[in-house]
Amino acid sequence: MNLVFWKKKDGQPKKKKSAVREWLDAAIFAIIAATLIRTFIFEAYTIPTPSMEKTLLVNDFLFVSKVSYGPRIPMTPLAVPFTHHTLPFTKYTKAYSEAVQWKYRRLPGFSDIKRNDVVVFNFPEGDTVALEIQESGFYSDEVRKNGRDFVWNSYHVISRPVDKRENYIKRCVGIPGDSLAIRNGVIVVNGIAETPPPAGERYYTVQTQDGSNINPMRLEELGIEESPAGNVLNMTPSEAKSVESLGSAVTGVTPYVYDEPSPDVWPHDTANFKYTIDNFGPIYIPKKGATVKLDSASIELYRRIIAVYEGNKLEERGPNQFYINGQAASTYTFKMDYYWMMGDNRHRSLDSRFWGFVPEDHIVGKAWMIWMSYGKNGIRWSRLFRTIR
Repeated sequence: MNLVFWKKKDGQPKKKKSAVREWLDAAIFAIIAATLIRTFIFEAYTIPTPSMEKTLLVNDFLFVSKVSYGPRIPMTPLAVPFTHHTLPFTKYTKAYSEAVQWKYRRLPGFSDIKRNDVVVFNFPEGDTVALEIQESGFYSDEVRKNGRDFVWNSYHVISRPVDKRENYIKRCVGIPGDSLAIRNGVIVVNGIAETPPPAGERYYTVQTQDGSNINPMRLEELGIEESPAGNVLNMTPSEAKSVESLGSAVTGVTPYVYDEPSPDVWPHDTANFKYTIDNFGPIYIPKKGATVKLDSASIELYRRIIAVYEGNKLEERGPNQFYINGQAASTYTFKMDYYWMMGDNRHRSLDSRFWGFVPEDHIVGKAWMIWMSYGKNGIRWSRLFRTIR
């Protein structure tokens, strides 16, 4: 007896899908499901640089939780699945279209960003990119050094929407409303000095009796990278103590401090801000709804927020004469929350000390777990499935 399990409305049996059609349907379903997971739940991320060592190592593969702070609704929805801003196997071909742009919105999350969270975010200064140097330098740095005309005549310059800017990972050390300073390399938030990350690194100067360098083999035994600067070594606090206890040849280990102001340090105004990467601030981290006074000094701290991140037309018509959207303004009220992000590898990290605040609409998610890690000797088994703190 032949059984017909389903029929069309006209009573005729449905035709069975071909194998090609079944594979196509399965592939479409898989792409849609994976895209929704990647957009709203979690996304894989790879550590490309040593800026977070030794908390996170180069070639650590992470899961980044989107639900922790609330998934961000895509602002550039027309994009090739599983790509970021550039098509695979191409150097400059965009993987998205800006024909449709949605305003910033975020679904509810489990928590707000807290101090010391390790956060993935879109690079704030990545709105304009010189493609030929995007892996080795910032557009803004090149403009400051060589002028805008030189950069635009020498490179292919493009703009990118917020959610298609490079992904960065750092530790959030300051949240909206905080007062933050750095004193001799130690972060001070609201008057309280931080406890440095146990696995974080910074430079230390090692003094020896005869001024000679420490034996590289001893450094290798301790897991410390040999430095071309001799006895200025990049170490964690525990490694510094190990070097200090090497023996009578070592007479002291002290934190190295950069004390020369540099135009590379944000806000790139050495006339009004004598900041270094180790002695910085204090600064106020903007909070949504808070109001600050504008003058010839403070404007450099908030210029990019007003004109770029929050989309206003900012004009200066004389000393301390500011116009926002055509209206005279002596104060400004923030529309978004902002954060201060720094790498745990304090002297080898390009972070907020070089490009300022991170707006809330740039936040991607919270670094959650290392699912794979490998180095020069193969898989780092001890790091697998380790949660990130």
